[in-house]
Amino acid sequence: MSITGASRAIRRGAPMALGTAIARLTGFARTLTILWALGMTPVADAYTKANGLPNSVYELVLGGALASAVVPLLVRTPSEEFAERLLSLVVWLLAPLTVVAVLCAGPLASLLGQHGPGQALTADLARFLLPQILLYGVAAVLAAVLNAHGRFGVPMWAPVANNLVVIGTALLYRASEDLLLLALGTTAGVAAQLAVLAVAARAAGFRLRPRLDPRGAGVRAIVRRAGWTLLAVAAVQVTTVVTARLLPEGAFTPFGTAALLFQLPYSLVAVTAITGLLPRMTRAAAADDLPAIVADLSRALRLTGLVLVPASGVLLLFAPALCGLVFGPFYEGAALIGTVLAAFAPALVPFAAFQIMQRVFFALGDTKTPALLGTGVSLLIVGLSLAVPHGGNLPVLLAGVTGVGYTAGALAAGLLLRRRLGRVDGRRVVRLHAGLALATSLAAGAYVLAV
Repeated sequence: MSITGASRAIRRGAPMALGTAIARLTGFARTLTILWALGMTPVADAYTKANGLPNSVYELVLGGALASAVVPLLVRTPSEEFAERLLSLVVWLLAPLTVVAVLCAGPLASLLGQHGPGQALTADLARFLLPQILLYGVAAVLAAVLNAHGRFGVPMWAPVANNLVVIGTALLYRASEDLLLLALGTTAGVAAQLAVLAVAARAAGFRLRPRLDPRGAGVRAIVRRAGWTLLAVAAVQVTTVVTARLLPEGAFTPFGTAALLFQLPYSLVAVTAITGLLPRMTRAAAADDLPAIVADLSRALRLTGLVLVPASGVLLLFAPALCGLVFGPFYEGAALIGTVLAAFAPALVPFAAFQIMQRVFFALGDTKTPALLGTGVSLLIVGLSLAVPHGGNLPVLLAGVTGVGYTAGALAAGLLLRRRLGRVDGRRVVRLHAGLALATSLAAGAYVLAV
């Protein structure tokens, strides 16, 4: 990519990158506040597990389908009527599902390996957190409508509202220790994020109203595109359940915190690239312009590599010290967060590459291949997780096998895309990443020697 092309890409992505950066920074502040408010207590693990349940149920039922099918469909069918019918379909599907999930909060909590008081506490919190399922679905449709029409900024900024509400909730919980306030405030944060998207959609002229009859929303196209995606999403949820059941008591929250921090550099860079490129690659695929798709893929992989390769080296070297500095004064699990985060570091680049290449398949209208790839990665991670020694270093080993799984997935996805597209500009991508890895290694070596 020329300097001029790179500067244009950076300018186009700057508003999205800024919104993502603010969202992730406030998300980091949210994580700090929750850890400070809850501490290393049974409530912390119960809250972390209960708050993950709405995401798991939503992704299993509809989230994967929306990610793989909705933006391409909206790009090809940009009418407001189609968007309204799609929104109606989501509401009619998720509203009864949300009610069922709330009624089944106890069994859902038991899947995560808790029993006795811990399971009861997780279930009690989940009953007030599971309504997020419907809110996530409506928000996803509104964000997809804005993205399909080239309005990428607001979906990147909307999570800031969520984070600020949850930060305020955690502060109030610290003073009151009211679990109901904690659960309701967390759900209110998702509602605030949805409200931002709804206001933005209306301001942009999209007066989306649910219809009593959602027919015409492209159900067959969504099912055809997303049917395979459900397999991959189910495999991811199996990985989550296995990890939750394997981790020793008190380790789930530090492990989950490390996983969130691990994705921070990816979210700042790769998510911006993916969001901006998916509609454009979809249009190129519709026009059978394979060279344009290859150029966008190469650009995304190289731009993300410029940040993520050095970032992985920084996390590998400094994560324990940084987490001790940031979390140590108020959280007993700071050392575990830092060690697990360092173990996650080698997975950063292959994880981002795998996510980017999956979106290329989506743009091409192929959901079967990325679904099979994702399922393979999840099964590999599960198999390795069950095979590693289950001793005191288990959280670190579980983070390490993530890198093995996504490295294998990225290599397989690259080979399949090369067969599909004819080329993926692999030499230039590998040359850049190798140079960055060498420079990062030399800098790390100099640091180690200096210390």
